[in-house]
Amino acid sequence: MDTADADKRVLDELFDQMTVPEGYKAEIVEGAVFMVPQTHVHWQIIWDIVEQVSARHPHKGLLSDVRVDYPGPLNGFASDVTLLTDKTTREPLHHQDVEFVAEVISKGTAHNDYGPKKTAYAHAAVPVYLIADPFQGKCRLYTRPEGREYLSELSVRFGTDVDMTTTPLGLTLKTDEFSRG
Repeated sequence: MDTADADKRVLDELFDQMTVPEGYKAEIVEGAVFMVPQTHVHWQIIWDIVEQVSARHPHKGLLSDVRVDYPGPLNGFASDVTLLTDKTTREPLHHQDVEFVAEVISKGTAHNDYGPKKTAYAHAAVPVYLIADPFQGKCRLYTRPEGREYLSELSVRFGTDVDMTTTPLGLTLKTDEFSRG
């Protein structure tokens, strides 16, 4: 076992033993553990995304705050919304089975969502990555992953539909009820 694998195993064991207070979310980004509170605004946006995606994909694996390991230095993300492919039946979950991720920005960890997590999602070839930012009142849609970046980016203000009809999601996301932080 090489050093990176050993470090990951130790970090995983420590993470699994950690007590996360109710109302908080914990994840590992580039070897650092981040714990942030889930606010009312944050959860309402997550719920709205989940409702819209599940209406279009009722029999797929739709998850919230469930850890999936991604490429990069010690990444175990508990994404706000994750949609798995139809064929996913294995545990633990694999990033190769993820076809959509949505992150709702929290003040203390926005840099992760726009930086290392976006890079890891692209590197894992996640076809669709959506960021909903209640502080800016915007959604950013990233598609066409290649290498460690997304080749396509769309930015819209809350209240404007996010057209994802040409992506594996095949839907238009309504943002008119997304709250601002």
